[in-house]
Amino acid sequence: MFLLTFILSSRPSAPWLWPALGAAAGVYLFYRGFQLLQRKRLIMNTPSSKIRSAAMGLVEVSGLATGPYTLTAPITGVPCYYYRTMVWQWKQQGKNSSWVKEADESLHVPFYLEDGTARVLVNPQGAEMDIHRDFQEEFTHSLFSSSLEIPGNITGFLTAHGVDTSAKVKIEEYCIKPKNALFVLGTLASNPGIEVSAAPVRSSPAGQHSVSINLGGLSLGSNVSITENTTLTLFKGDPAPQEFSSTRLTLDPAQQAKIADAMTKAGITNPAAWAAAGIKQAQVTAVAASSGGGAAGAAPAPEQFNLHPPTVLMRGEHSPAFFISWRSQRDVIRSLGWKSALMIWGGPALTLVCVYILAAEFGWL
Repeated sequence: MFLLTFILSSRPSAPWLWPALGAAAGVYLFYRGFQLLQRKRLIMNTPSSKIRSAAMGLVEVSGLATGPYTLTAPITGVPCYYYRTMVWQWKQQGKNSSWVKEADESLHVPFYLEDGTARVLVNPQGAEMDIHRDFQEEFTHSLFSSSLEIPGNITGFLTAHGVDTSAKVKIEEYCIKPKNALFVLGTLASNPGIEVSAAPVRSSPAGQHSVSINLGGLSLGSNVSITENTTLTLFKGDPAPQEFSSTRLTLDPAQQAKIADAMTKAGITNPAAWAAAGIKQAQVTAVAASSGGGAAGAAPAPEQFNLHPPTVLMRGEHSPAFFISWRSQRDVIRSLGWKSALMIWGGPALTLVCVYILAAEFGWL
């Protein structure tokens, strides 16, 4: 009803624009509703099992997250196995203003799921996440605003991602922390070579299979290797020399781990020195955790875990469904049920209303 009122009250230079967008949105909601309904049926038709008795293939398991290594979430500073930090900025776009995503950083280390019967290694790469939001806040430097001062760690994160700290920003952070209860729908398969280590891995969103990087004629030295987890941030177009100095190059996790370990053994602990070497605070914490110190030192010792397990719970090649949730199976099914019903019935209704408005606008009635 609100969307219909908004469409009727908005009279842009092209009156048909909003109804056309609404009709398209209705079609998408209808399609998305069937996707959610399909997932609900998949979860209901896949039997839950204990980790010890889980068979190879698509499985549902529940348990507590655990593992020998953690990394530190950049905003909340909590030890975790996975975090996703997103930043939106309030921007003027034509006559309207809206939130525009400016940064989306996600890192993880392989962790285990334990249910009292056994443990299973979980590789969260490519999983669709429904996890607890640990932080949400808006900050602004407006003279008429009563917002709190932006903390130093948040300012550092915004600066590292090129976000203007003087503008209005909204920040959210989601984490998987030790002892978090999780429900996982995924494929239990033979370990393809995943090793449990303290080196953080950049997480790819669900459905992302490849990354295309346009180097624009840039040649890299032979001692720098580009891998699946490499992140290369460049300016669009041909940057000026002073701008090119802001280019950030993140090496693959194995190289980061080697550099971090060498600097730790050399006694180099200055954060500025680590940053100059391209190592983030997450890597510092992970290395500290592996040596028994730092914020993550309370994590279980590596000796308590099989760091080269024969099986891993992951996104399968033939069964790509991979879902990690902080809700129970029953709550997930209930949520999918009402969301799919709302989209399947509401989507066509929205489309029909918008088509009627379009017909009236063009005099087809």
